[in-house]
Parts: sequence; structure tokens; C-alpha cells
Amino acid sequence: MKKLSEISRIILLASVCLVSLPGMLTGQTIEGNWYGKADVGGMVLRLTVHVKAEANGFSSTWDSPDQGAFDIPSTTTTFAFPEFTFTHAGTGFRYSGTVDAEYNTITGDLEQAGRKFPIIFGKTPIAAAPNSPETLKQKYSKQEVYITMRDGIKLFTSIYTPKEEKAPLPILFDRTPYDIEPGGPDNFNFFVQLYSRYADGGYILVFQDVRGRYMSEGKFEDIRPIIPDKKSNKDIDESTDTWDTVDWLVKNVKNNNGNVGIFGISYPGFYSTMGLINAHPAVKAVSPQAPVTAWFLGDDFHHNGAFFLHDCFSFYYSNGRAFHSPTRSGFPRFTWPDPDSYKFFLDIGAVKNLATKYLGDSIQFWNDAFAHPNYDSFWKARDPRQYLKNVKPAVMTVGGWFDAEDLYGALHTYEAIEKQNPSSTVNTLVMGPWSHGQWAFGQGTNLGNIYWGIDANMKFAEIEKGFFDHYLKGEATAPLAEATIFVTGSNEWREFGTWPPKNVTGKSIYLLPGEKASFEPAAVKASFDEYVSDPKHPVPYTDGVHTDRTSEYMDDDQRFASTRPDVMEYQTGVLQEDITLTGPLTADLFVSTTGTDADYVVKLIDVFPPDTETPDSLDLKVPLGGYEMLVRGEVFRGKYRNSFEKPEPFVPGKITEVKYSLPDIAHTFKKGHRIMIQVQNSWFPLVDRNPQKFVDIYTCSDSDFQKSTQRIYHDADHPSRLNVTVLGRP
Repeated sequence: MKKLSEISRIILLASVCLVSLPGMLTGQTIEGNWYGKADVGGMVLRLTVHVKAEANGFSSTWDSPDQGAFDIPSTTTTFAFPEFTFTHAGTGFRYSGTVDAEYNTITGDLEQAGRKFPIIFGKTPIAAAPNSPETLKQKYSKQEVYITMRDGIKLFTSIYTPKEEKAPLPILFDRTPYDIEPGGPDNFNFFVQLYSRYADGGYILVFQDVRGRYMSEGKFEDIRPIIPDKKSNKDIDESTDTWDTVDWLVKNVKNNNGNVGIFGISYPGFYSTMGLINAHPAVKAVSPQAPVTAWFLGDDFHHNGAFFLHDCFSFYYSNGRAFHSPTRSGFPRFTWPDPDSYKFFLDIGAVKNLATKYLGDSIQFWNDAFAHPNYDSFWKARDPRQYLKNVKPAVMTVGGWFDAEDLYGALHTYEAIEKQNPSSTVNTLVMGPWSHGQWAFGQGTNLGNIYWGIDANMKFAEIEKGFFDHYLKGEATAPLAEATIFVTGSNEWREFGTWPPKNVTGKSIYLLPGEKASFEPAAVKASFDEYVSDPKHPVPYTDGVHTDRTSEYMDDDQRFASTRPDVMEYQTGVLQEDITLTGPLTADLFVSTTGTDADYVVKLIDVFPPDTETPDSLDLKVPLGGYEMLVRGEVFRGKYRNSFEKPEPFVPGKITEVKYSLPDIAHTFKKGHRIMIQVQNSWFPLVDRNPQKFVDIYTCSDSDFQKSTQRIYHDADHPSRLNVTVLGRP
């Protein structure tokens, strides 16, 4: 699981290194000083390159004045007109650019971890951006303090206070396990730049390393459980640490107005949720964004009991290690021995071999997860939804329809508050067309090959600031709808009085013989599709060769999967009118297997017409004609079909119902498109391989993995289907 602060650190490193572009030309020579800027996650960073000719080629150094970096040497610098490249070993990037004929510019891209950062260098110095540290330091004062918790542990906290504001100001507070101040006391952190709109809006910004992480004291515990019946000051949890910090802030930070807002994305979203539980009276507004919520049922590390292998290993190799003393430095990311993660994880064999070869006994939560293979008290205690009662602050939960990590958390946090509190509780939901945290980083114009026609981030920035301005500053902003939802397909923002909407009709999309699908059930008897599922050749979750798990897989073209004999697909005829589906989906399959366990992956797909145009102006990897856009996919570990607490084996050959929920959608299948459903038994290495044998997958051996013959039934007595809700016309 790649969390936002980790991503931001990678992006920052990448953006710093963008300045090491050699080959900037003065007159007809590459030597000299060259100036450029990069837009990285919503920040504009100035870059200056100093290029020098050497006897055997070229060398370069670079400055990143907005990050306090100067005279940093490039690892390699090469130039043979018009091509120019450079690398930096420390961050693993490669830049490739082209010099124009007049030697005035270099145009190119820096590539790192599958991401591209375009940059153009010229000869004119560039002024600091409005959200640069140089500019922000003129507006804000920074202090780093330790705040003592009720049990004596001190938590490291940084406070940014506007210099010129005279009236009392509200506080915005973000708690994180991800090294909030890596640059030291004289540098401004990444999130001050990212949320610079609050600098101009008059807010005090506060950031904190949670207990046991980086500069804070104490022992860290992943998704630390709430202690509902506290007996003494030693009974601490994240709600008490939040309460104690807020209490200190309103009493000690000068010129605050006594109102505190809490927000955060991903793991910090979990800590935002914790701030809702027994909230301090000063906390008036909270926005959990992509909040970690249920790590066995649907977030990050498990979905319906199936282990999300790639994310969990990538995340915990680094972030799972314990800190033994305060530090501003983290642990190194995993160095992949093979650029193809599919091959890497397949070669590892049984999942227990990862610990033997790479992790040892040093990763506590990895070991805890493996020691609790089923949904027991360990996992239940770490789900905060049961405590989201008597909520006093206003709440705005935020999520992305294509969030690979925490889509479940956003939808179900909102749902839990809605169900467990009176109607007077302010509880709103914002869902946009975003990957994990994309609403806070850069632009929201597209995800991979799918473009929305607008920048969805612009509306969100207005919504978020309006929310905090209203509840923390008392401004008369426009009231926020109960649910502000971006409907993909039609690509429009819509507002609803409830989520899911009430103006819907329940329908089913039935799987039919001949690879067909219909809103009408089959009338035939004894019909099924049969195929072999082989754990030694699992179905990949996306096309191509990748090291890091991609975000784009959430709306990727599924034509690669259609070529697999172990992927069943069922498709409607051409739609004669638009159909908008909103709210939850339920897969209801009738299956049999020759094994005693199996995973089931159901994917809902929007099939574009074959004559769909592919605009040259867009950065597309494949033609859009016939594109099979993944709208929603979800996995279910079959042994949990009757209970997550008590798994049961399949009876080989027996027809069995497997029924489970997929996360909500809001998508319009346009006239002329088709609706497709794919069913498969592996999704690798996104999800670990099921040996198709009823065993403890975390302790089983390579010899336990076996082929099995799978059947998907679609007849009158066994109507496999996907249950949906169709939105009525406005």
C-alpha cells in the first residue's frame, strides 16, 4: 500500500532532480545556466541547471531554490545534438530531452517509478511561485514543539502561523505517521505548499507525527484500536492523543479563535476519523479523506478476506519497521530485483516465502496479519466505525471512485455516521473521479486513458475550503449537498439528497449462455461455462510490465483479460439509451470447483463503440475504439462465503452460491456502448494466489497450489448475475 506521504516524498525527490538537466545551451553551446519549472503534485518548483563541457563530454550541477538544494551533481550527463539525457542514481530517475535548433530550449520528460514529469528549460530566470517556500516564509512563521499526552509521552508537532493576520484564526490539524517535517526546522513541509490556499485564507496549520513515528515519542501501533472503557491515563488511543493535542493548541497557540478542523488523506484520514470519536469541544469540522477503515473487509490489505499482496509487501517493507529513537529519516523503499512485479511475486512462490527471504521477523504488523487469517477480534477492534456515534463535529468524507487503496473506507465511514447518528448531525459525502488522494495533488483531468473533460480538482478545492470556512470561521458559504458526486461516463458533478440516491430501480444483469448478458434472466436449463484455473499462471490485474502497482488499473482497458481462456466475459447488446448506475453492486454467482477453495473476481466494464475517436491531443496508450473500461472490480475469497469469522471449504463439484458486495459506483453507460461483466479466479499480483485448496494460505507451501476446474452457471435455476440500481431521470 503506497500512502500519500510516501508518494509525495518520491515526487519531491523526483522534482528536485528535474533540475539536473544538462545540455542547456548558451548561443550554440550547451554550457551555461538554464532555468525551468516543474508542476509536481500541485507545487511549482523552480529548477536551475549549470552545465559545463569536459574533455570527455559534459557535467552538470543543479539548484532547487524552492527546496533549499544547491550545487547538486548529476550522476551522468550526456549530450549528442539534439538528444540529451541525464540520470541521478540516488532517486532512480532518467531524463530524456531534445534541444531545439537555436539552442534556446530543451523539452523533455523525467521518468521515475512509472511517472512522467514534463519540463522545458530556457535562459530566463523564473520568479518564485505563490506556494513556494520562499513566498510562504514571508507569510508564515513556523515553530516545532513537543506536546505532552496524558500518559507523559511527547508528540512532535509543527505549527505554521500567519504573520500579518490580526483577527483570531481557526486551526487546521493533520496527524500523520509519515514524517511530517523531514527537512528540519528551517524548511517548510510539503503539505504547507500543497494547501497554500489556506495561507491566503487565514488559517493556522498544524501537523503532527503520531505516537511512535519519526520525531514523536512512544510506541507506534498500526490502526490502534479504540479503548472504549478507559480506566486511567495509561489507557490511550488515537482519540485521546487527538483530544490532548487539540486541548494544548487552543490554550497555547497565539491568536487562535478556539475552532479546530481536522483533515487528512489515507492513513491521516484514519486519524481524522479518530478525531471524531469523543471529540474535543473545540473540534468543529472533520474531513476524513480516503480514510483507512477496515483492513480485512475492504481497505488496503484485504478485500473480502483476500490478501492484497503487492500493496502490503511494498508498504510494509519500509513503513512497517519500528523506530527506536526520534528521527527525521525513514527506511529505504524496496529495491525490486526484477522490473516485472508479476514475475517477482510468482517466482517467490507461497506468500510465506516473502518473510523468509526479505522481511524476517522485523515487521510486526505483517506477522500480526498472518497470525490472524480470519476476521477475528484483532481485526474487529481496528475498525473504527462501531465508535462513530454521538458525533458532534460537522463531517465531510471524501473519496475517489478509482481509489485503489481506500475506496471502501470513504463510502463506509460516511455510511456508519449516517446510520448511527441523528439526522441533525452534519454528515456529507464527496466522491470524485480520482485515484488515491488525486484530489489534493495536481490536476484531476484524467486517470490513465480516461479523461473527464474538466479538472475535477478545481471544484473540490472550492468545496473543501467552503466547508472549513463555514464551520471554523462562520462564513456564510453555500450549503454543501448531502452527497456531491461525480458521475463518470456522463462526466458531470451532481448533487443528491441521500447516498445512495432514492430515485432508483433495482435490476439485475444476468449472465447468459454464449458470452451474453441481459437485464432478462435465462430460460434454459443446465447451462454453464467451464474452464481451468491454474495458480501457476494467474490472471494479471493489468496489462504490461510494471514494478509498482499502478493506480490506472482501476479504469484500465480490459481487452488483455478477454484473451485469457480462464476469464469468462458476458456482454449486453448495444445500449439504445443511456443507463446510469448508482450505489452498491452485488455479485450473485452460482459456481462449482473441483478444489476446496477459490477466489472470485467480478468486473463491471463499459465497452466503448468500435468507432470511438482517439484524440491526438490526449496522452493515450491504446486506441479508444472498443476500449473496455473497468468501472468496478472486486475480489472475494470463497471460503468466507458464509462467514468471515469461520471459513468453510467448498464441496468439490457441488453447485454453490457465492454472493458479495462490490463498492458503490456512479457511472453512465452511454447509448451505443455495451455493458460487460468479466469473471475470473485470480488478479495477480494485486491479490495473492489462492492455492484452490482449503488451507491457511499464509502458512501453506508451494506444493499446496493446484489446478482446478471452475464452472460458472447461468440457467433458470442458477441465475448468476450482478445486482445493480438504475438511477431514474431527474
